[in-house]
Amino acid sequence: MTRTALVTGANKGIGKHIARLLAAEGFTVHVGARDPELGRLAAEEVGGLPLVLDVTDPAGIAAAAARVGTLDVLVNNAGISTSLALPTDTDLDELRRTFETNVFGVVAVTNAFLPALRRSAHPRIVNVSSGTGSLTWSTNPNPQFAHGIGGAAAYRSSKAALNALTVFYAQALEGFKVNALAPGLRATDLNARAAAGGDPAEAAEGAVRLALLPDDGPTGAFFSWDGTPVPW
Repeated sequence: MTRTALVTGANKGIGKHIARLLAAEGFTVHVGARDPELGRLAAEEVGGLPLVLDVTDPAGIAAAAARVGTLDVLVNNAGISTSLALPTDTDLDELRRTFETNVFGVVAVTNAFLPALRRSAHPRIVNVSSGTGSLTWSTNPNPQFAHGIGGAAAYRSSKAALNALTVFYAQALEGFKVNALAPGLRATDLNARAAAGGDPAEAAEGAVRLALLPDDGPTGAFFSWDGTPVPW
């Protein structure tokens, strides 16, 4: 039986590489994208199926979920970061926009697709988080964060919230494997700093490993792209 996956924000960056790798593993991959044309082009490129999906649009999410019968893997990859500001300089509207995509969007999509995931014998959810959301690394700074302690407060706090939700979903969903991934700094258009990052395809490999976890694999855990556990 063909396995089925959905990757949100899959028309570019890490998401597109995840979709490509899952398709190479034999999955039927729904390439989630807000823009229909960009989604269509990405789906053609990776060998998947385009699915119009804006994670901030409840009606659109419901329409997308109605098109998917069974889902084995959900990768919540869509995310934004438009500011590197300290919390003291963070605009409330910016904070709301960031949480709308990075936190509320994950809950909305996950809950909408739970019926499809529950039809799978081996459901997997992968939340693409960030090492910058690790409170342990932020309070005992990982050297890679030393340049901007307290910066990107909206993005980093949204990823800390996503990490908490990962734990709670793992506890609530018996038989599922729900884990978070820290992809590392990658060359994407997430923000100006990310443009100088490493290969997004390398991070995608980490997401696919979590998508393919065996039934005795971990759940409610946080891993770096290379499989190393990340502290909460």
